[in-house]
Amino acid sequence: MTRFRTLIAFALLAGLFAHAEAAPWVAGLHRMTLADPVDARPMQALVFYPSSSTARSVRIEGYQTHVAEEAPVAMGHFPLLVISHGNVGSPMALHDLANGLARQGFVVVAVIHPGDNARDHSRLGTLSNLYGRPLQISAAITAVRDDKLLAPYLNDGKVGVIGYSAGGETALILSGAQPDLDRLRRYCEERPGDADACKTHGVLIADHSELVPRADPRVGAVMLMAPLSLMFGRHALAGVQVPALIYSGDNDQLLALEHNADALARKLPVTPDYRLLSGAGHFVFMAPCDDEQRQHMAALCKDADGVDRRFIHRSLRSETAAFFSQALGAPEPAERAVAVGQHQDQEHP
Repeated sequence: MTRFRTLIAFALLAGLFAHAEAAPWVAGLHRMTLADPVDARPMQALVFYPSSSTARSVRIEGYQTHVAEEAPVAMGHFPLLVISHGNVGSPMALHDLANGLARQGFVVVAVIHPGDNARDHSRLGTLSNLYGRPLQISAAITAVRDDKLLAPYLNDGKVGVIGYSAGGETALILSGAQPDLDRLRRYCEERPGDADACKTHGVLIADHSELVPRADPRVGAVMLMAPLSLMFGRHALAGVQVPALIYSGDNDQLLALEHNADALARKLPVTPDYRLLSGAGHFVFMAPCDDEQRQHMAALCKDADGVDRRFIHRSLRSETAAFFSQALGAPEPAERAVAVGQHQDQEHP
């Protein structure tokens, strides 16, 4: 398929998924505990998935969402996606995207990265965080594929990874990138004022020197939002041979755009679909805030004049669903899965 035809198909799928948000599915929510591959301690994950049950409003870690907790999964076969949140963040900051994708027929696993989340900062600036995060995502993929509630409803195709901010770094490693630690050191020597990227002055603490960057061959596509990607030059990205959808704001107040998303889009060996949002800042990819959040976390909720976070998220949900359907195969509700099986039986008696 030519790039033009691919873009046309992507646009048509996005249009279909814009309507799909009114589909009969709601988002189910399943809580999982698995072992952190770094130290075998318990690690938590939230799984959003399509369900035909009744959703109710719940507040988790300060974020309000509508879910059917531990409800039966809708009948069908659904693609698997995994979310990696930003440094000292929470997957619930991305609940709007996870919930919307579940309503459109995806199973979405949101890992809480140990030592690098809103409650625990103990692994910031360490090798165990840089190399441990991808291992945690891989462990979550395995756990969900073995989970009694979810496994029967997953398709057997590749997995998509969604990475926000530092989660973009995680997604790139999973898809074959090899971090160049010297790039970070040189960057921080030249720009020591970058407080976000250079907390440890460009030198990571070697707390688990046995860890190495490890790709996961099950990953078939990545979607990145405001990705942290300072450590990846063209050579470091040579192993990334999967389709990528990249979003960034041209008013990012945390990450230097020219050294992160802009540079990444130029250097990836498979040309990504790169979407630069005018006026948008780093936090626009976090879920739209309610009144309580605006009062308690104003800096994360406020967008520049003219930036409509709710509109951006409506587009984000439909475009992400279209991208992963194109890259991984579309969700198959039960009636479609049965029809496909019957057609295959007729072709191969």
